[in-house]
Amino acid sequence: MSVISARLDRISPSQTIAMTQKARELRLAGRDILSLSAGEPDFATPAHICEAAVKAIRDGDTHYTDVAGTKQLREAAAARLNADYGLDYTPDEIIISTGGKQVIYNVFVATLNAGDEVIIPSPAWVSYPDIVALADGTPVIIPTSEHEGFKLTPHALRAALTPRTKWLVLNSPCNPTGAAYTGAELRALAEVLADFPHVWVLTDDIYAKLVYDDFEACTIVQVAPELRSRTVTMNGLSKAYAMTGWRIGYAAAPTGLIKALTKLQGQSTSNACSIAQAAGVAALTGSHDFLPPMLAEYKARRDLVLAELAKIPDMRCATPQGAFYVFPAIENFLGKKTPQGRVLSSDADFVAGLLEEKGVAAVQGRAFLHPGYFRISYAADRAVLQQACARIIAFCAELG
Repeated sequence: MSVISARLDRISPSQTIAMTQKARELRLAGRDILSLSAGEPDFATPAHICEAAVKAIRDGDTHYTDVAGTKQLREAAAARLNADYGLDYTPDEIIISTGGKQVIYNVFVATLNAGDEVIIPSPAWVSYPDIVALADGTPVIIPTSEHEGFKLTPHALRAALTPRTKWLVLNSPCNPTGAAYTGAELRALAEVLADFPHVWVLTDDIYAKLVYDDFEACTIVQVAPELRSRTVTMNGLSKAYAMTGWRIGYAAAPTGLIKALTKLQGQSTSNACSIAQAAGVAALTGSHDFLPPMLAEYKARRDLVLAELAKIPDMRCATPQGAFYVFPAIENFLGKKTPQGRVLSSDADFVAGLLEEKGVAAVQGRAFLHPGYFRISYAADRAVLQQACARIIAFCAELG
């Protein structure tokens, strides 16, 4: 009899991590690999944040903290939500976790019972449905369309809601599409939710500071304050602050739920790293002068990739409002063969061929619950992006 729990059969390994790992292994084996698969900023963590961590070490802030996070960091998170969105939360309504992923995991494990449904618009981040399934919930995937901007419509939301629905997941800007909801679009979704008071909202705003072309990011409680009592507003430091390895995420929610999340976290990881928490205070309360040049560089990269991909006949690619991904459509290339005889029967075949034959690592759309597309991360140097795009153009041109 296997020692492995049956519940692990409900989930799959992260396909984004798997592709990044495969690219790393090929590179170590001597292959010339350009990896555009990782969702990780290539910028250094800003110096004042690093200095705060060093100071914490020197000051001896190296011990356990409250399970929900230091009061200073919870106050800083509350202040940041107020500054960014005008939301008024107290430290008792905030929890600090070991990354945004732990916030999401804790929320679903703490609230879902067998048969509870969670609505997830696709394309979607790879981990949402697996976390829901691991927590005994039922992921309900609602495909969005490219012509509607890869965004959930009020009509589609209403059609998906049932008495068993417990959560709606919103991710804006979205991984993998970069699509972001306007305030009016969020308000329209909130008006549907008004008729379903049993449904909670988990809003994943991890990319909210990475928006372009004068787009103004917002969050659902900001435009629909009546949902405050049944919304978890999640954010973190990994993307906008280039702090992926520091592992700090946070959430604002009603105190009853925060207490439940704290109870769960107290029996799993307990508190996030004390040194990373000290750095988090500096990140949230300190200067944000690093953001404008970072955004300008990301925008330049986005525009470079879009311009290069536009050179490929039969490939469509929507312009993202935020994050650092593009999500090109590749349906027109399926069924074709590569020069090495690989038949591209799926988007997984496409990215496998691109990696094996041209040395470019990307991620298939089916990993994000949306086949027929693939994701490119432009969190990479422009020279790398230029070279990678040239290889993608050549790969598509050689298909027969």
